[in-house]
Amino acid sequence: MRLPTLLTVGLAASVHAQVEMDRLMRLKTDHWNSMRAQGVFNRYNNARLGNATPVPCVNGKSGPYSCDKVDMLSFLSHSQLGSSTKEGNDIWGWTSPDGREFGAVGQTDGTAFVEIDKTGALKYVGRLPTQTVSSPWRDMKVVNGYVYIGSEARDHGLQVFDMRKLLSVKGSPRTFNISNDLTAWYRGFGSSHNIVAHKEKNMVYAVGTSRSSSCKGGLFMLDVSNPANPTSPGCVSQDGYVHDAQCVVYNGPDTQYLGKEICFNYNEDTLTIVDVTNKPSPRQISRTPYVGSAYTHQGWLTSTSDMSFLLLDDELDEQDGTGVAANGRTTTYIFNITTLASPLNTGYYQSPVKSIDHNQYTKDGLSYQSNYNSGLRIVDVRSVEADPTGKGFKQVGFFDVHPEDDAEGGVVEFSGSWSVYPYFKSGYILLNSIERGVFALKYTG
Repeated sequence: MRLPTLLTVGLAASVHAQVEMDRLMRLKTDHWNSMRAQGVFNRYNNARLGNATPVPCVNGKSGPYSCDKVDMLSFLSHSQLGSSTKEGNDIWGWTSPDGREFGAVGQTDGTAFVEIDKTGALKYVGRLPTQTVSSPWRDMKVVNGYVYIGSEARDHGLQVFDMRKLLSVKGSPRTFNISNDLTAWYRGFGSSHNIVAHKEKNMVYAVGTSRSSSCKGGLFMLDVSNPANPTSPGCVSQDGYVHDAQCVVYNGPDTQYLGKEICFNYNEDTLTIVDVTNKPSPRQISRTPYVGSAYTHQGWLTSTSDMSFLLLDDELDEQDGTGVAANGRTTTYIFNITTLASPLNTGYYQSPVKSIDHNQYTKDGLSYQSNYNSGLRIVDVRSVEADPTGKGFKQVGFFDVHPEDDAEGGVVEFSGSWSVYPYFKSGYILLNSIERGVFALKYTG
C-alpha cells in the first residue's frame, strides 16, 4: 500500500532536513577542529588579552576591532573565565531584584558567570561545569532567576541553577558543584540543541532533542513553576525537529489567537507556527517554506507589542549560495505574520559584509545580530510596517570581533561571535565569541 502523498512528502522533507543538520554540524566541527590544530583557541585566550578599561570606538576602531557607534567596555577571555577548552558558544543575562546585572556565558566545558558593574566592567564570579562531557553546543535561558542549561553533550539533560547564588560570592570565583549546587537536574531527555524560555508562563521548551524519541526533536515542554521539580505537560512533534523558537502570549492582529500561547518555530526548512495553549493537544497553525532556504536557524519578532512581522535567519544560505544569499552577504528574511495561518515572506535585508548569521534579538526597533565572523551588527528595522520589503532597513552600528578577515570584506565561515544578549536596563550588551571570550559593549548611536 502506498503512503498518502502528503505523508510521503513530509517524510522526505524530514529526512532531507536531518541530512542538512548533520552536514551543518559536520561543517562546524571540521572548522573548529582545524582551528584547534592551528592553536587558535590558545592564541586568542592569552590572559593578557583581558580589557579592564573601556576602549571607545574612535575612527572606526576599538583596539584591534573594527566598529561603528559601539564601544568596548570590557573583555574577558574564556581562559580567564575558567574554561580549560577555551571555547565559547551561547550567552544569556539576568538582572537581580536589586538591579545587579549578570551573564551566563556558554562554553564547551560548562557555563561561566560574569557580573557587569555600573561602569560596564566585567567580573568573573564563578562557573558551573558541564553535567557530563564537553560539547561545542550549549544553550541557556533564564526564568525567574533560574538559568536552564541544555547541551548536545551525551546524557546532559537540563541543569537548573539558581543565579541568586551569585549574589553571595565574595572574593575568588566559585566553581559550583553539579550535584550539590543545582536546584534540579532534569533527565527526561538526554541531549538538546537549544533552550527556549516563555517566562510569563513559567515554561521552558527544549528543542533539538533526539529525533528518534516520541517528541521527534520538537518542542519538549517543561513546566518550571517549581524549578526544583520540572514536569513535562506535553510535546510538539507534528512538524518534527525544531531548531529554535520564540514563544509568546499573542497580542497581534490575528484576533482569533488573542491571549493564546503561540510559538514561532524555526524548523530547519520552514517557519512553523504552533498554538501551545492546550499543552496535551498543541495545534499547528501553519508551516511556511521560503525561497532561498538552506537551513532555517532562528528568528525573532520585530516587536512583541505588535507581532505583525518577524525576522528569520538561515545558517546555510550564505555557505551554499542559495537565492539572494549567493553573494555571501548575511541575509535576513522578513515575514508578514498578520495572519498566522498564512505568513508571507515579503523581503529581505543584506549586511554590507560577508558573514553567516547565527542569532538575533530585537529591542526598541533594533535587531541585534550575532553574525559569526562579522560580530555584532545592529540593524534599524522600524521601517518594516511602512515597507516590509526591507529596503528601509539600515545598519546603525557594529562591533566586529574577528578582525582577521576585515581586509577581505568578510569570510563565510563558522568563527567569531555565537550570540548576543541586549536586554539589560543599563544598555550594556554581552557578546560571546567562540575563540576569544565575552565582550561587554555599549551602543552609542
